[in-house]
Amino acid sequence: MTSETPAPSARAALFSPEEVERYARHLVLPEIGGPGQGKLKKARMLVVGAGGLGAPVLLYLAAAGVGHLVVIDDDEVSLSNLQRQVIHATSAVGRPKTESAAAFVAALNPHVTFEGVRARLTVENALALVASVDVVIDGSDNFSTRYLVSDACALAGRPLVTAALGRFDATVTTLRPHEKGADGTPNPTYRCLFPEPPPVGTVPSCAEAGILGAVAGVAGSLAALEAIRAVTVFGEGLVGRLLMIDTLSMRFETLNYGWDPDNPLTGTHPTITDLSAHRR
Repeated sequence: MTSETPAPSARAALFSPEEVERYARHLVLPEIGGPGQGKLKKARMLVVGAGGLGAPVLLYLAAAGVGHLVVIDDDEVSLSNLQRQVIHATSAVGRPKTESAAAFVAALNPHVTFEGVRARLTVENALALVASVDVVIDGSDNFSTRYLVSDACALAGRPLVTAALGRFDATVTTLRPHEKGADGTPNPTYRCLFPEPPPVGTVPSCAEAGILGAVAGVAGSLAALEAIRAVTVFGEGLVGRLLMIDTLSMRFETLNYGWDPDNPLTGTHPTITDLSAHRR
């Protein structure tokens, strides 16, 4: 290349013409633009669960152009899932959710690499999976998995977006306990917000209590937004803030929470230094 020959633009070098058109509405956003879209293309994200929360998360992350999506889920698609798990079709009933999710992502965006892990998140696989990605999104439906994935992310130094669903309500927050806030105080962990899981049997399951399907879509979309924010770094996220959504009264409120020096994971005298406490 001579000095008279203009160098190709970073956008042209990074994206194909089809990708430039596909992501055009991102590329014109000053907060995203070519650099941010390039970060999304290079990003690896782990989604725990391809169900009510994981489905809209995967939909919007794939549409956004996240380059590599890893999904762990050991379940099969059932007819009762389809009221809220929007990436699975009637024809997928009986198929593993990872297979159904892979087909959906491939149809939506062929530029995204999909890696399905048909298994449960366990002490044996959690740290390796978490450490292999840039961001983790927890869409699990039980407390044991939530505490396992949050502990694993804290130990591996990976940001975690975690959400939970109720009948007509949901919560979303982002955890970066491996970093410090502007004042030098460590960011909080999941255990700073919820020190202990509730006693077994006190919180009814989705099958027992029911859930409005669109609530999962709202929370999952917001979780995807936080995961995109974690990579592209725009605006003010939910680190240290719990977003609480009540669709019965259509209220969105945030609860601020901070680092607890007595928390067992990143406190002044940590007692959790590995995942052995999660062994059953």
